[in-house]
Amino acid sequence: MATALLLLIPAATATVGAESAQQSTVSDSVKSDAARPAADNAGQAPPANQAPSATQMQPDSLARPKSLTDKAIEKVKQVAKTASDIFSRVPCLPPKGAPRTVGSLRRVAHKLAAGEPVVIVAFGSSSTQGYGTSAPEFTYPNRLAAQLHRKYPTADITVINRGHGGDDAREMMMRLQNEVIDMHPDMVIWQVGTNAVIRDLDPDATVQLVQDGVARIQAAGADVVLVDPQYSPRVTEHQENASKMVRLLSRVGQLRHIGVFPRFEVMRQWHENQALPIDSFVIADGLHMNDWGYACFAQLLGDDIIRSVGQIKLGINVPNAPINRPM
Repeated sequence: MATALLLLIPAATATVGAESAQQSTVSDSVKSDAARPAADNAGQAPPANQAPSATQMQPDSLARPKSLTDKAIEKVKQVAKTASDIFSRVPCLPPKGAPRTVGSLRRVAHKLAAGEPVVIVAFGSSSTQGYGTSAPEFTYPNRLAAQLHRKYPTADITVINRGHGGDDAREMMMRLQNEVIDMHPDMVIWQVGTNAVIRDLDPDATVQLVQDGVARIQAAGADVVLVDPQYSPRVTEHQENASKMVRLLSRVGQLRHIGVFPRFEVMRQWHENQALPIDSFVIADGLHMNDWGYACFAQLLGDDIIRSVGQIKLGINVPNAPINRPM
């Protein structure tokens, strides 16, 4: 099980359980200059002809060291600046014509409207855990939490990271109760299917497990959004299985009246329609996204969540009760 990690972010939003990112796989060029020391000559005496600064003239009792809270706030500001800078080289543009929808998130919308706490569980494998990021704050659950806090600054929103590298649907089902349902989530974002594709597992068997898992999550009262596999070389080399997995997960969404975020199509458009090289959003292993890839994915997913919540608040796009029939 992944080691739990609490990311400090402003107000009441928190992300929990993000794994340590894989530092060696991402270039240091994505790190913000804001994270560098403010002065390379700190601690040196000023030149003889230079007057001491106001800080240097203060008594020791006034020039107190920064508290842990002050340091935490500075870290949050540095992370926020780095996060905002990540799209400066390549903007995150919504795909044209792609069916991006997360469905109608009735429970989340109603709890936000009532001013009640909202718990979101990000469930999945290594791309939920955040493999390929340069730091934990760049995982998609952390990026999503920050975006939701900016949109709903007074809301108490918690995003829990339950990504575990290497898991397929069968292994995820073994931890569904303890790591997801027992958290009493209001929303579950389930990223699934990639490991089954690259291992040539039967897509039909995988998706039947997913449908069973979705039914259990819905029975617990949570909204559900599925996220299909990523478009990357290690996945597209299994083109037949990848295409079938995407189709079957979309079918689960239709049967269970839930949203499916089409990550495969979104990433395909990055490459084919926006002419982004694969290595601009996928790391050298040919499978996992880099900081920019996770950030843009999280941004587009967050935009859809915010749009859905807004529609529910306006009283539109409310689906019928989920149907319960086999694939």
